[in-house]
Parts: sequence; C-alpha cells; structure tokens
Amino acid sequence: MNGDHPEDNLLIARAFGRPGATASTMVGLNEEAGIWRVTDADGEQDLAVAWPSGPISERPEIRREVVVLYKTACERLGVTPREEHKPAAEHSHGTPLPQDGAADSEAEDKAFSKVIRETSWSDHSDSEGAGFMDDIMHGRASRQDYIDLVAQHFFMYEALEVAAEQLTADPAFADFHPAALVRKSALESDLAYLIGDDWRERISAVPATEAYATRIREIAAENWLPGIVAHHYTRYLGDLSGGQMIAKLVAKQHDLADAGIEFYNFTELGSIPAFKNTYRAGLDRLGVSMDDAERKRFLEEVRIAYGFNTAVFVDLSRQKATA
Repeated sequence: MNGDHPEDNLLIARAFGRPGATASTMVGLNEEAGIWRVTDADGEQDLAVAWPSGPISERPEIRREVVVLYKTACERLGVTPREEHKPAAEHSHGTPLPQDGAADSEAEDKAFSKVIRETSWSDHSDSEGAGFMDDIMHGRASRQDYIDLVAQHFFMYEALEVAAEQLTADPAFADFHPAALVRKSALESDLAYLIGDDWRERISAVPATEAYATRIREIAAENWLPGIVAHHYTRYLGDLSGGQMIAKLVAKQHDLADAGIEFYNFTELGSIPAFKNTYRAGLDRLGVSMDDAERKRFLEEVRIAYGFNTAVFVDLSRQKATA
C-alpha cells in the first residue's frame, strides 16, 4: 500500500484520529488492526486502526480491509474515491447491481459476530476518536484525566456486572462472562491506588455515565439477555483489544506498573485471542437463536452502547474544560 497509493495512508490517518497528519506510512498489522506511523504537529506516533470486519487471519483479507478503510476515510473527509473503489452503481462502465435478494442472502450467510462488527464499526470508530480519548491515546492527557476515566469505568461496570450476575446460571450466557472477566474489584483497587482509601467519596459519574448505567439497568430489569450481551460486547471486547494499547500508553506516560492499571490485566483469563474467538462464537450462536426483529433490536442496542461511550468522553472533555 505504501508504494501503490501513498496518499491513501494520509487519508486514513486523517479520518481515523489524526486530522492534522502531514505524513503517514503503514508500518505493521496484526489480526485486530493496521498500524500507521503518522506525523503531525505533535510529532511522530503510531496509530492503530481496527479492521472494519473484525479480526483477520488470511493475507488476502488485508487488502479487503484496507480498501474499506480507504473508502470510509474518503466518505468522512468528503473526498471522491478513485474509480476502482467507487460503488458499483457509480462506475462509468455501469457494473450491474446485485439481483434482488442477493444482499439479503449474503447477510444471512455471514457470521453474526461479523454483522455486529460491520454494523457498528462507524460508531466504534467515532467513540475511539472522541477528543478526550484522543488525548489519552496521544499522550496529551494528564494523570487526573486518566483517573477521571477510571472513575467512569467504575460506575459503568458496577451496573454491567450486576446485570451480568443475574444471568450467570443461563447456559446461553456462560461463554460471555467467565469469572476472570469481572472488572469491578480491579477498578476498586486502581481507584484506591490512584486516589486513596476514600476514593468512593471523591468520585462521581458524569451525566452520560449516569444515563449509560440507567440504560443497562433498564435492560437488566427487562431480563433481555441479548440486550445485556450488546452492552457487554461493547465494553469487554474493547477492553481486550484497544484497551490493552491504552494500558501500555498510560503506564508509560504516568509511570504505572501494575497498580493503577489492574483494570486492563486479564492474565487470569488465559489467552486473550482464544477467549475472543470463544466470545465471537457465542455471538454467532446468539444470532442464530434470535429472529430477524430481535437481531435488528440487538444491533441497534450495540450502537446505542457505543453512543453512550462517546457521550461519556464528551462529558469528560466538558468537565475538564470547566475544572
């Protein structure tokens, strides 16, 4: 990609978190994301952009995912994509559109975990790119900013893990929530280290976090398992993916070893990639168990969850500005 269309790298960097980028080169990748080395006014730093369709395992998938990133970047930045990457209906040679029902058939055959990822990907990217998190990811955030984030996590997971607890006896929920995944005690330890023993009296939820926790409690009161999984998915799989990068950045910037970042320590879970595969298989089974209406509702709930996450970051930015 660096040799064929180097300008594509710059578009991707600008669209996915580094709007002021002046140079960008793809320097690596893994099953979860592509890695770009980006230069802007803050200097040179690496930018990880998650693959739109979820984890990849085969070389041909790389080009497919990069093309999707490029087209999404063009859309976000208002740039016309190159001819070979325009939608079929826009090509000058008039490539025929799929026959009626072809798209529906393809969606039906696709694993539900991939459908979730593709449906919510733009929401996920928006959440990652929110200003408050952008500061944390690029080393501009203070130690207090990080503490404020940990505090909001506490209120989120307090509600989410109460909701999860009521489903522990349900076999359909077993693969999603092993004991090693529970985060509340780790958050309590982190807050005690970062703030002190009186941390509980010194933290408060921003309005968006309160609304987020309320939504989780409403879903739990309904006893709607897929709805709880929707919120569970957006939080825990994020912690196991981008969250691991956040932990490394925060640890380096604020000189933290284990204490203060226990929230991101999933050692007891075993292999993170293996667990994520188990989790996605559970999502696939859940998708099969639901009818079309419930699948649609589930996908909407995932997007709602991402919306709450973004709103929390916005509130934290406002709180910081008025402090």
